Amino acid sequence: MRDSASEIAEIRDGVHLCIDMQNIFAPGGLWATPWMDRVLPTIASIASRYPARTIFTRFITPQDPEDRPGQWQSYFQRWRQATRKHLPPSGLELVPALAGFVPPAAVIDKPAYSAFSNPGLVSLLIGKNVGTVVITGAETDVCVLSTVLSAVDLGFRVVIVEDALCSSSDVGHDALMTMYRTRFHGQVDLVTAVELAEFWRE
Repeated sequence: MRDSASEIAEIRDGVHLCIDMQNIFAPGGLWATPWMDRVLPTIASIASRYPARTIFTRFITPQDPEDRPGQWQSYFQRWRQATRKHLPPSGLELVPALAGFVPPAAVIDKPAYSAFSNPGLVSLLIGKNVGTVVITGAETDVCVLSTVLSAVDLGFRVVIVEDALCSSSDVGHDALMTMYRTRFHGQVDLVTAVELAEFWRE
C-alpha cells in the first residue's frame, strides 16, 4: 500500500536529481529502455518547474574496459560497444528534450551506477543546503536503485517520483516500488508528479 499524501512532509530544501536520461538509454540506443518516452514528458515538466534546482546525471563509460577496476573490466569487455572508443559521443549526451534545461540545471558525470560515485555531487548538495533529493530517471532497478541507497546512507531524505521512472524490466521496476514502500518507510517517500507539485512549492 502506498504512503498516503497526508503523511508526506512538504519539501523545502530539495533538489531534483534526474538519473541518466541519455541517448544510450533512449529508444534506439544501445541500452534502450523501451518506456523512457512514456515518462519523458513528466520528467521534462518537473525540470521546467525547478530548473535551477535540477541536476542531471550522465553515466560515462570508459574509453577502454581496462580503464575501470575489477568486475567493471569484464562488464565492459562484454559491452565493448558501449565504451567511448566505439560509442558515438552523442550516445552519452542527455536526450534533447532535457538538454535544453542546462543551464540553469547542472550536469554531473559519474563512472558507476550511483550518482554519488562522483564525490562532487555531495559537495554540490551540501553547498546548496540540500536535505531532500527528488529522484527521477533511469533505470529504476539499476542506477536509480544505487543512487537511492547511497542517498539514504548519506542521510538525505529521498522522494521518488514513481511516474517519472523507467526501466527495461517491468518485473524489476515493480519489485523496487514494492521494496521502497515496505522496507524504507521514513527514509523514502513515493509520490506522483502531481503530488510533487503540491509538496514542493518554489
